[in-house]
Amino acid sequence: MCGFVGWVGSPAREEERSSIVDQMAKTIEHRGPDAYKKWVREQAGFGHQRLIVVDPKGGVQPMVRQANGEEYILCYNGELYNTEDVRKLLKAKGWTFQGHSDTEVVLLSYIEWGEQCVQKFNGIFAFSVWEVNKQCLFIARDRLGVKPLFYNEQNGGLTFASEIKALLAHPEKDASISEQGILEVLTLGPSRTPGNGVFDGIHEVRPGFYATWSAGVFKEKRYWNVESREHKDTWEETVERVRDLFTDAVQRQLVSDVKLGTFLSGGVDSSAITSIAANYYKKENLGNLKTFSIDYEEQEKFFKSNAFQPDRDLTYIQLVQKEHKTKHFTLEASVEDLVSRLQRSVELRDLPGMADVDSSLLWFCEKIKNHVTVALSGECADEIFGGYPWFYRKEDRDRKGFPWIRSISERENLVREDVVQRFDLENYMLKRYQNSIGEAPLLDGEKESASKHRQMLYLNMNWFMQTLLERKDRMSMGASLEVRVPFSDHRIVEYAYNIPWEMKHFGNQEKGLLRQALYGILPDKVLHRKKNPYPKTFHPDYTKAVTVWMKEILSQPNAPIFNLFDRKALEQLNESEGKAINTPWFGQLMTGPQLIAHLCQINYWLTVYRIKIN
Repeated sequence: MCGFVGWVGSPAREEERSSIVDQMAKTIEHRGPDAYKKWVREQAGFGHQRLIVVDPKGGVQPMVRQANGEEYILCYNGELYNTEDVRKLLKAKGWTFQGHSDTEVVLLSYIEWGEQCVQKFNGIFAFSVWEVNKQCLFIARDRLGVKPLFYNEQNGGLTFASEIKALLAHPEKDASISEQGILEVLTLGPSRTPGNGVFDGIHEVRPGFYATWSAGVFKEKRYWNVESREHKDTWEETVERVRDLFTDAVQRQLVSDVKLGTFLSGGVDSSAITSIAANYYKKENLGNLKTFSIDYEEQEKFFKSNAFQPDRDLTYIQLVQKEHKTKHFTLEASVEDLVSRLQRSVELRDLPGMADVDSSLLWFCEKIKNHVTVALSGECADEIFGGYPWFYRKEDRDRKGFPWIRSISERENLVREDVVQRFDLENYMLKRYQNSIGEAPLLDGEKESASKHRQMLYLNMNWFMQTLLERKDRMSMGASLEVRVPFSDHRIVEYAYNIPWEMKHFGNQEKGLLRQALYGILPDKVLHRKKNPYPKTFHPDYTKAVTVWMKEILSQPNAPIFNLFDRKALEQLNESEGKAINTPWFGQLMTGPQLIAHLCQINYWLTVYRIKIN
């Protein structure tokens, strides 16, 4: 994986443009510490930070190619999993290749098929192509939004980058937020509206979209979405199809010129990826697969079972590890490891995040990077196959708005009264919810319950899944680790979108269909394990550390968080160690010390980014 920046249009001398491209690219050096190159002319400039995974010599970027009387400049972040399939098509068209990288395949695909090239790709990607003579730009993002791409229009030009911080590094862009940005943070955070960059003027290319820029005109177009069709496969055919698609997705994503491993939590999703990968390694004589799991200091002493986390992971991890003889690493994070990265995780997201859910992943990825450069992870299965409680619990399905944001009244109680009166938090949330379910492709003549299930799938795919993919991308790239997510293969998503809920919830168990598809691949104990979310620490020292951080903020008369939040309400919350609010702020985990840490992150973000509230 990599990171890139670009600046087209706007009057600037070549040396000035070059200097600004450098300072923009420097902010995302963590995404690609292996090499930095740029291409700059008077009208355009691009910088690329490279993490070398495939073809060290042949994949250098920005990649330049001349053809058809035009010069093309490519910057690319991602991985194609059907590289050889597309290469064959291009060779049949007469194209020749100078290396074996997917980067070259992406560039030649654009030259051959133009905007329609994205339809040929199976992978995770964000990329830009500049046509020098025509002075026009093409940018695109993968179907499910695994790889990020932000942009900002200013002074007749366009800046774009893999992360927001690179756009803010441009001297003409300040870190300001207005009413909509405030509402995004207070009402929806740590999620955000698809395409909304929170900062004024900053947007994100939505998943499944591409855009063009020429002569100051920016146009965005959707090239992919799920489609509603009648599901005609039998139960047996459906199980077999899911198994085949998933197996193929995992095996395609094992291609790498550098060391590779898998995340292994002992849950169904990561265990399934690990099992298929380990079998592939054995078949191809690649040695023992490396696997990684996270645990926390003194977790066995302080762990408390609850409805969301009924048990610990260790027993299940050992079952998978022993069956496949993987070279396993259990990495144990201390309280200090988590607390010391709470601020850095905000800097990587450029927004307030998910507290130690983020910082622990950052630490975990840093440790994994000592062993491998590429890892496979189990995100996206729950959103696609219905693994979360809100897919099957009536009280969650019937709740107004997003089922993972149950805390609107709690949010309003913490926010300053004048801010609540000025901004209607609940109405903003409900508008975003209605806009999204209104986009969901439905099937004419379908039962209302089936339509509601499609809407729930669409919401999860475009909101909850995006939040977790953003977390995985920023924290892993913060450690210069490439993470791939096989369940995000668009073929799986397209197929699963039309599978009836009764099949998905087979046996009245979350992801019942997926479990049946994995029968014989996973040990039975793992196959039937109740879903557990990403593990969190229960250590009291973590609670102590974040309450101390909040006390420091509360002692400051002019801390920026008090422009938005009520000081007395924060004091009461902190005195209760977060127990004054039992409802998760977001999802399933952000209660107690996690909520306090999130609020501290908001203050840190407002301070360090010098946010100007308009």
